[in-house]
Amino acid sequence: MSYRLGVDVGGTFTDFLIIDEATGRTFRDKAPSTPHDPSEAVIAGARALCARAEISPTELELFLHGTTVATNAVLEHKIARVGLIVTEGYRDILQIARSLVPGGLAAWIVWPKPTPMAPLEATIEAPERMGADGQIVRPLDEAGLRRNLRRLAEEKVEAVTVCLINSYLNDAHERRVAEIVAEELPGLPVSLSADILPEMQEYERALTTVANSAVRPTVSRYVGNLERELRAWGTEAKLSLLRSDGGLMSADKSRAAPVNLLMSGPAGGVAGAVWVAKNAGFPNILTLDMGGTSTDVALIENYEPRLRRETSVGHLTVRASSLDVKTVGAGGGSIASVPELTRALRVGPQSAGAAPGPAAYGRGGEQPTVTDANVVLGYLPENLLGGAFKLDRDAARRAVQLVADALGLSLMEAAAGIVSIVNETMYGALRLVSVQQGYDPRDFALMAFGGAGPLHGNALGVLMGSWPVIIPPSPGVLCAYGDATTRLRVDAQRSFNKLVTQTTDAEVEAVTAEVIAQVTAELEAEGVARTDQTLRIEVDVRYAGQAFEVPLEKPPGSDIADLTGRFDAEHKRLFTFNLPTPQELVNIRVIALGKSANVSAERIAEGDGDPAGARLYDHEVWMDGRAQGAAIYDRAKLRAGDIVPGPAVVTEMDSTTLVLAGHIATVDPFGNILITPETR
Repeated sequence: MSYRLGVDVGGTFTDFLIIDEATGRTFRDKAPSTPHDPSEAVIAGARALCARAEISPTELELFLHGTTVATNAVLEHKIARVGLIVTEGYRDILQIARSLVPGGLAAWIVWPKPTPMAPLEATIEAPERMGADGQIVRPLDEAGLRRNLRRLAEEKVEAVTVCLINSYLNDAHERRVAEIVAEELPGLPVSLSADILPEMQEYERALTTVANSAVRPTVSRYVGNLERELRAWGTEAKLSLLRSDGGLMSADKSRAAPVNLLMSGPAGGVAGAVWVAKNAGFPNILTLDMGGTSTDVALIENYEPRLRRETSVGHLTVRASSLDVKTVGAGGGSIASVPELTRALRVGPQSAGAAPGPAAYGRGGEQPTVTDANVVLGYLPENLLGGAFKLDRDAARRAVQLVADALGLSLMEAAAGIVSIVNETMYGALRLVSVQQGYDPRDFALMAFGGAGPLHGNALGVLMGSWPVIIPPSPGVLCAYGDATTRLRVDAQRSFNKLVTQTTDAEVEAVTAEVIAQVTAELEAEGVARTDQTLRIEVDVRYAGQAFEVPLEKPPGSDIADLTGRFDAEHKRLFTFNLPTPQELVNIRVIALGKSANVSAERIAEGDGDPAGARLYDHEVWMDGRAQGAAIYDRAKLRAGDIVPGPAVVTEMDSTTLVLAGHIATVDPFGNILITPETR
């Protein structure tokens, strides 16, 4: 028998899911994260789950992992000291940057530029010049370069980036510079812009490649530690990591191009949501992935998540594909406070994290959190993780009372206020991926998952008008499900930069064929036969004179006329207007995907609509400004077709679902809970 293991590291918990590839049977678990070294929780949790499931490590075939290592390195500025090599005359490229000032006030505010990842003192020039046509204008002065490299040695750089003018057309000089760096500064990792982002726009190319260098040593150490621990455990499972765009990349590739891992963590939830949506039959989904530290939201249309050509982490925005995920500092561990200056209740973005965690966890936390508020309101029962984790209700009350005293409110009013504010924060994020992108959220269902998402999903459904609210099976480990069911992905691109009036379909097809040959060969080297590969072609299109592009898929057999027609329609949807100028094809990109996982959703037993067999005991919750009678249900005992009236609390090993008064929860054949208003 063979199994695949999905592991997803969050700020508070690390999730584990094992899938039997033959039967689709699953085994799942959660363990507290270890922020000081995420690999500790990963390995310890994997060992524990395999032991409990009586699975030998030799039976694991794939180890699929979503990680926040690269993300945290950027956010916490724990990055390598990067040396940058540029064409002579371009030493200030990162300092000059772009003139865009972020924020609605634009030039009305003073905005200090973020410190460049490669400092000016660690930036040197290579005496060379490549023309805009890819022809050598000035040969590389190797002796001059070697002299300049001495400065990088003096600066004690830990990684090197090479980004030369027009190298996306001809990378000969970059390749030679890398060889010289290897001779002069042996042992340092070298990232070439021709490998990381072979596209026009020198600043974006330089910034993306420098970011790759900045996190490369950290990611390499982490991946190396994981591989070593896996071998010591006795498994030969192939390690793959989840990319920001929802695909998988090999361990070796992740060491060379870790910039593609910056949004690895949030991508797992979206990938898992797509898998559930296909089984449940809901093509249009808004996702709500609420964990202990933050909440990630995304939009899925026709079973396809929206992709962006940029990845943003903190103040850093690089040119690397990622799922269009918005993140807000709202989670179960978000701390509620009442600042002395405003005397207004605030929730987040600070989080109690995994240690000490919310006061209810009984680990020494004393500050009130969203989890504590849910405990006080009766939304969270005392036993979590199947009884392995017991909440301290008295500690939660003491913590929330601090907010109540500061605001002059009752305990229940303060707890309800905390929950309402965190819901509004998530509501704002959901509007960013729907209304701001030209979508009506009422045309979408809402899928809530993560450890805390099912507690708040019903309330967000009310705010968004998105029905049904879907709570998938094992919502607390859905990110790990996404890790375990995604496919290997390889992509490559070429700059094209021609107006549609100055090119032909044959020319576009010729360039596309070159890129296809590259990505299929690379995926084949990862062990995926060409017959098992799926290709997708994308073209970045813009109007002549614009400085931004709209990426569009180019189906097989389509031509330039079809592409430009769809671009006009998408441009009008996004910006409400079109321009009377010719379109320009900027970049051609090919994505190669490996074989899909042979995993099917398990059907649950049919019921008669009466959930009495799953009812555990009567309960009381504070809802709509008053105490109301409710019931606690065991999700494992619910059957397909069962209807649970609100208010109700549905418990399971990894999460808790809240059904509000005036709503009903129906269980579908795959065990999904579908929450809708009683009258629609």
